[in-house]
Amino acid sequence: MQEELLHFKLQKVWILVDLPKGKRAIGTKWIFRNKKDERGIVTRNKARLRNKARLVAQGYTQEECIDYDEVFAPVARIKAIRLFLAYASFIGFMVYQMDVKSAFLYGIIKEEVYVCQPPGFEDPDYPDKVYKVVKALYGFHQAPRAWYETLAKYLLDNRFQRGKIDQTLFIKKQKGDILLVQVYVDDIIFGSTNKELCTKFEKLMHDKFQMSSMGELNFFLGLQVKQRKDGIFISQDKYVVEILRKFGFTNVRTASTPMDIEKPLLKDSDGDDVDVHLYK
Repeated sequence: MQEELLHFKLQKVWILVDLPKGKRAIGTKWIFRNKKDERGIVTRNKARLRNKARLVAQGYTQEECIDYDEVFAPVARIKAIRLFLAYASFIGFMVYQMDVKSAFLYGIIKEEVYVCQPPGFEDPDYPDKVYKVVKALYGFHQAPRAWYETLAKYLLDNRFQRGKIDQTLFIKKQKGDILLVQVYVDDIIFGSTNKELCTKFEKLMHDKFQMSSMGELNFFLGLQVKQRKDGIFISQDKYVVEILRKFGFTNVRTASTPMDIEKPLLKDSDGDDVDVHLYK
């Protein structure tokens, strides 16, 4: 918790002030959580989170047009990820993955918002004061949009071009080579026809944000990815297992088809005709 608060101070997320008359402070709380990989195992770089916590704002108490205005933020869709991987497989370059640490804390918010002091860490000298938020906190309605605008501006300022159709795709061309970057909130995948461009992109991101380089892409948005010399293969084994476990089908006998192939299907002459328009 102390490290999280220290990160807030370093990023200048908030300022301790008196609550202005007519304003209200939004509550905060600590959240504990472990992050797991595609096999359901706590990932190595997140394993220490079991002794850490994340401070989040109680955004459900925010009021529209008072605490926030616009909240929409584009995120990559599964179709876009599949196209990205298909293009990478066709061209023949490796796809890598990066993760932004505490991404929302980098997003600058435009509204005047105040939050209560973190539970258990109230300033003994100023117990009645509140924090005026400068950058977004997790839990704020406008946090995803603020982070996206911050990241997009940084990439555009560094000569990237934003996709005209897919606003989460950023492209950079240099001497016949191309670098592709796909963004899903704080998860970023990228690849290039020139490995040196990937190295420069990693450095570029580390210069601005605290990043975790996760190496070659192997799991993203529920897709398990295997990159081989003969192509890129994707599957959703983990998703299927979770569905089977959810509905209690992990111990049932498997069958190539769920229907009895020996039983003939007969027309129900007494039944009502099916409206074919419902199934078009």
